[in-house]
Amino acid sequence: MDHLHAYWRMEYVEAPRLPDSPSPFQDLIASGDDKKALIVYRGEHSCLMLNRFPYNAGHLLILPFREIGDLPDLQPLERAEFMQQMINGETLLRAAIKPDGFNIGINIGKAAGAGLPSHLHAHIVPRWKSDSNFMPVIGGTSVVPISLETLWERLTKVARETLPIHE
Repeated sequence: MDHLHAYWRMEYVEAPRLPDSPSPFQDLIASGDDKKALIVYRGEHSCLMLNRFPYNAGHLLILPFREIGDLPDLQPLERAEFMQQMINGETLLRAAIKPDGFNIGINIGKAAGAGLPSHLHAHIVPRWKSDSNFMPVIGGTSVVPISLETLWERLTKVARETLPIHE
């Protein structure tokens, strides 16, 4: 049997997990520590955040600041910014890590796979022509080639250079 060694992954494996909370997204948004929360960019009504348990390097979440469970619950300005955040996320990822494509989606309700159905969020998953290989198919494992901290630094730098700042 061949072995795959990824010694640098131990830091990720041993990293403390977030405490159980009825509203973990709300806790992260209100934490005041965007680096620890992995928030890459804040708008007026929503933010872009790195997924702590990504499907692929650069997997972003779009989170409205208000805890709501469904698209019709978004107010008109929130809806507009939610869509703009999809564009912002794609723009940041293209500049920072140059993917070949994207999967963008929203799971609404537990039956649709929403892990936190009380807080609407969208996923932006960057994809590369070479990212589908034997690991997820045979090994049931996803290989993420960059640490969340390094990627956060790269994405926030691009965000500061290209996106409007909201106070």
